[in-house]
Amino acid sequence: MDEQFFFSNLEKSVYKSCQIDNELFDIYDVKRGLRNNDRTGVLVGLTNIGDVVGYEKVGDKIIPIPGKLLYRGINIDDIIHGFQKEKMHGFDETVYLLLSGRLPNKAELEEFTAHLASLRSLPDTFVNDMILSMKGKDVLNMLARSVLGLYTLDDNPDSIVLENMIKQSLNLIAKFPSIVAYSYQALRYAYKGRTLSIRHPQANLSTAENFLYLIKGENSYTKLQADLVDLALVLHAEHGGGNNSTFTMRVTSSTETDIYSAVTSAIGSLKGPLHGGANLKVLDMMENIKANVKDWKDKEEVEAYLLKILNKEANDFSGKIYGVGHAVYTISDPRAILLKERARDLAVEQGRSAEFDLYCMVEEVTPEVFRRFKGEQSTKVVCINVDFYSGFVYSCIGIPRELYTPLFALARVSGWCTHRLEELTFSAKRIIRPAFKNVYGKRDYVPLEER
Repeated sequence: MDEQFFFSNLEKSVYKSCQIDNELFDIYDVKRGLRNNDRTGVLVGLTNIGDVVGYEKVGDKIIPIPGKLLYRGINIDDIIHGFQKEKMHGFDETVYLLLSGRLPNKAELEEFTAHLASLRSLPDTFVNDMILSMKGKDVLNMLARSVLGLYTLDDNPDSIVLENMIKQSLNLIAKFPSIVAYSYQALRYAYKGRTLSIRHPQANLSTAENFLYLIKGENSYTKLQADLVDLALVLHAEHGGGNNSTFTMRVTSSTETDIYSAVTSAIGSLKGPLHGGANLKVLDMMENIKANVKDWKDKEEVEAYLLKILNKEANDFSGKIYGVGHAVYTISDPRAILLKERARDLAVEQGRSAEFDLYCMVEEVTPEVFRRFKGEQSTKVVCINVDFYSGFVYSCIGIPRELYTPLFALARVSGWCTHRLEELTFSAKRIIRPAFKNVYGKRDYVPLEER
């Protein structure tokens, strides 16, 4: 059999069978991407957990407003400035808030932090068999298979009794940093010829410090770097029920499957470049801008180059300025504002102030460049999103590129688990099953000898 000919014919048939007339989406009022015509999301559920606010709807009009992010009704600005004022890391407190719906007192937080720390370690046989022996070129893929592997270590993996689901959630949240760190160490050893460094989690370190210790070693990071990792974890912990990976988690959980299968499905969603990998695109774009803009302080030169990018004449010729725009936020992304506040200090510490100023310049001029590109009549409002600065922050800390999206997962698993608890406890209690209309048409079966 000519394999190339076989697949060529099959590909043509598959492509043809996938085609759907665009007009049919309008005829049947299909909400593509679960988005309304005004670009707002289709309401598919209710939640008590997170709220993402970027606009107000007055009648048929969408009014852009400064972005807000709330965890259990508390503004993310207040959460972060609160624990920063106390000069402590806030991820554990945030996880407690998301899961329980309230902030812990001092004794509760200390007990909760100690409990998470006690769950960080992985059995040696699991590390050897699931992570080190099974090679992998992608840390998220290795994380997904390791999560599935944890099913075998659970004495009661399929139970959806609330107490059991809480225990499973805490176990996953605590073990994610170790799995991600070990997966990276295995990858760099197998494919980059580097020394294999498997360090034991440290109970006396915060989640952020422990992660940096596992990937970099002792005395290899500054306090400010650990503070920025903790900040990034808090900012990425939750983002409402409608983001793709969290919605995936809720859809999968609605079948009452086990938590390991559900979390793995969410990881698969996050791995897509349209969801979890945008900061890498920003980093590459900024490297291209740095190489092609002679004077980083020249506003007109920066604007001219951004226009070239939009016109598909520069960078990757996609016509996209990465890290700009969001499905909900319009005027501002509160996560980007909070990350930028501390990113400047990090840039100074690492001697990269000029580069940070270039980021600020791109942020400043991009909305006007977009307006000129779209035309004077354009009413679309755009702002930078959290991905615009996160890649720069991670690079300043010395976090390898292979860990950018896994670090996102390390934070977001707390939100995923919280949404699963809500979905299986007090939500609709129905399997999520939207409708698709078949427009292929009816045909008669043709016997094999007549085809």
